[in-house]
Amino acid sequence: MWKDRRLLDLVGIDHPLLLAPMAGPGTVDLAVAVAEAGGLGALPCAMLTPEQAAADLAAFAARTKKPLNANFFCHTPPAPQPEREAGWRRRLAPYFEELGLDPEKIAGATRNPFGEAMCAVVEAARPAVVSFHFGLPEPALLARVKAAGCIVLSSATTVAEARWLADHGADAIIAQGYEAGGHRGMFLSEDLSAQVGTFALVPQIVDAVAVPVIAAGGVSDGRGFAAALLLGASAVQVGSAYLFAPEAKVGPPYRAMLARAGEIPTALTNVMTGRPARGLVNRLIAQVGPISADAPDFPLASGAVAALRAAAEARGAADFTSCWAGQAAGLATPRGVEPAGAGEMTRELIAQCRGVLAAGA
Repeated sequence: MWKDRRLLDLVGIDHPLLLAPMAGPGTVDLAVAVAEAGGLGALPCAMLTPEQAAADLAAFAARTKKPLNANFFCHTPPAPQPEREAGWRRRLAPYFEELGLDPEKIAGATRNPFGEAMCAVVEAARPAVVSFHFGLPEPALLARVKAAGCIVLSSATTVAEARWLADHGADAIIAQGYEAGGHRGMFLSEDLSAQVGTFALVPQIVDAVAVPVIAAGGVSDGRGFAAALLLGASAVQVGSAYLFAPEAKVGPPYRAMLARAGEIPTALTNVMTGRPARGLVNRLIAQVGPISADAPDFPLASGAVAALRAAAEARGAADFTSCWAGQAAGLATPRGVEPAGAGEMTRELIAQCRGVLAAGA
């Protein structure tokens, strides 16, 4: 019944629903469940070593023959910033003292851009889809990904970014609206004021490019799903709703925050990693952010915060946890209802969307 089959046929899936590749919460179990229900499963690889990524890709392939999206970051690593990092530790010093931690004994950041080693992993595993955040890799690496037979997706937060991606080899574009949880995919500009909502962005990108467009942000139930398709999207990418699934790797403090989604506001913040991302407002965001000029560039800010997070979570608090979630996270599951498995959630989203489309036909 899906009228626009361009992405379905390109990728080889039954339904126009993609699991967002959420670094941290994303697991092989989650990807398999969505894939088996007819959507596109996804594995976040940006925070993994090449060996870990290869193991996850192999584990997925061993459990299902359905297509998979392997996701990577394409940021430019910043030059060393010892003075800013030292200033950041001083800014966070009261929290280190409260938790009994030494700010000089913290690990570094662990988010690496797509490079030679990860490209070799892709060439060996040959996932159906490879997606990128923060633009595209250098042309030689991108050419190797395409030569491996992978469909290439990337995120755009503006029409200009969408045109750039289409001109530089993306086979389909993820239109990431202002509502979306997690890191902004912005790469041509750092101006947050240029960000617009999903349902204003999608039709503009659909009109601007010839490749299929995937709507991301604000889609947590069948109404948003159907609305995106009616605006010209070939599919939707859903993240926050799947955070409630038991297959998602979400610790108790984070789950407790999610249980109050809709009551707790979200904000775009750079205090977790050094780059704007949307999450539920916790103590650190409220007291230091949402946007702080003290935070070193991505991903350098995350090292100090990770140490605070681990200590606070051990006490059952999400004060320093990156509780990424979109503005529509509160629509994902009825209050007081135990979240279903990811496969059942996928089938329910599809059924809801079909119902909405049929009612408006």
